[in-house]
Amino acid sequence: MEEEFYQSLFQVRLATYDDIPSIMNITREAFTKYRQMAGLENIEALEETYSDVKKDIDTKFVLIALSDGEPVGSVRVEVFDDNTAYLSRFGVKVDNQNNGIGKSIMNLVDRIMKKQGVKRMSLHTGAKITSLIRFYYGRGFYIDSTDKSRGYVRALLVKDYVRDEC
Repeated sequence: MEEEFYQSLFQVRLATYDDIPSIMNITREAFTKYRQMAGLENIEALEETYSDVKKDIDTKFVLIALSDGEPVGSVRVEVFDDNTAYLSRFGVKVDNQNNGIGKSIMNLVDRIMKKQGVKRMSLHTGAKITSLIRFYYGRGFYIDSTDKSRGYVRALLVKDYVRDEC
C-alpha cells in the first residue's frame, strides 16, 4: 500500500476587498461566541457593515488567515502617529480555534508592528473570559486596567515592543 501524505497549510496575509464577505462571516461567528461567553445582549462587532470593513481595509492593517485556502481568521490593527497601535476584531472561526491559527495571526501582527516602529499595542477583551486572557498573556500582553463602560468587565491589555539595540 502506498503511503499518503497529508498536509495542512496556514496562510496569513493582508486582506483585500474580495475578502470582505469572509471577514464579515468570521467576525460574526467569533463575536457571537464572545457575546455568549461575556453574557452580553449585543455587541458592536455584530452590527458591522460591508462599508465598515472596507473602511478598515483602507485605514488599518487588516489580516486574514486561510487554512487550506479557506478563510478562518482575521484581525485589524490601527497604527497611530505616536508609535502605538490598537488591535480589534480579532477572531477565528469556532471550529478552527485552538489549532495555531490565532498564534499565526499574532506572529504576523508582531512582525508588522516591529517593522512599523510600534512601541506599544493595546486591545480590549472580556476580563472574565479566561481562555482569551490566557491566550493574550501567552502572546506577551498584560492587563493594564479594567472598566465596565460597556456593561461588563473589559480588560485593557497592553503589549510593549522592545527594540533590539545594535
